[in-house]
Amino acid sequence: MDDKVRFTVGILGNGASLLLYTAPILTFSRVIKKRNTEEFSCFPYVMTLFNCLIYTWYGLPIVSHLWENLPLVTINGVGILLESIFIFIYFCFASSKEKIKVGVTFVPVMVVFALTTVVSAVVLDDHHHRKSFVGSVGLVASISMYGSPLIVMKKVIETKSVEYMPFYLSFFSFLASSLWLAYGLLSHDLFLASPNMVGTPLGILQLILYFKYKNKKELAPTTMVMNKWTDDEKNKTTRELVVDVDDRDGDANEKKFNNAC
Repeated sequence: MDDKVRFTVGILGNGASLLLYTAPILTFSRVIKKRNTEEFSCFPYVMTLFNCLIYTWYGLPIVSHLWENLPLVTINGVGILLESIFIFIYFCFASSKEKIKVGVTFVPVMVVFALTTVVSAVVLDDHHHRKSFVGSVGLVASISMYGSPLIVMKKVIETKSVEYMPFYLSFFSFLASSLWLAYGLLSHDLFLASPNMVGTPLGILQLILYFKYKNKKELAPTTMVMNKWTDDEKNKTTRELVVDVDDRDGDANEKKFNNAC
């Protein structure tokens, strides 16, 4: 019975994670349409790729016992494909400065993953030690993935706008982390449960920020310029009226003086 419940939660976790991994499709449709990455950050997608790589390796029989963690392999394999596509699209349309940022993040991630696979496959010789080692790296990868939206959340608080923090991405992040937390607890696997103990509260925080700022929009630069221009015009008009009134008063006083003479 416990295995059936665990397997069912794993299937639900797969579904939630699939929604999480496909949610950025709308974002990248916008990037392709505008041919510009705007203010979007690539960091969350690189960290998600790192997470998918580690947990796909964790779920394979070389680390886990047989196929006990098959749900991890299937969904994270899909995640690797999708995140790789997103990063490629981002790199194509990013500015030179942003491309450097992508490289600085992407290369170390791939190096760490390569070292993790080599050490676990060659140096360690049993499933227990392999799971402990890869799970520890996975813990860091998951916390990095769930923590990466903090950059976007900081921007949301500063601008009071949720334009660059889509609702579905936040909601599916919360849903997926909650289900994988349950899966880890049912599996008595702290390496699966622990990172989601961080991911679930962060997902809740994202949703709180979204609903707090969803009806507020950042004042666009063009609007600020127009407002400044309007204020300048009003001030200019006011100055002209004052000068005109002063001129009229001066003309009237001059006429009175002439009549008196």
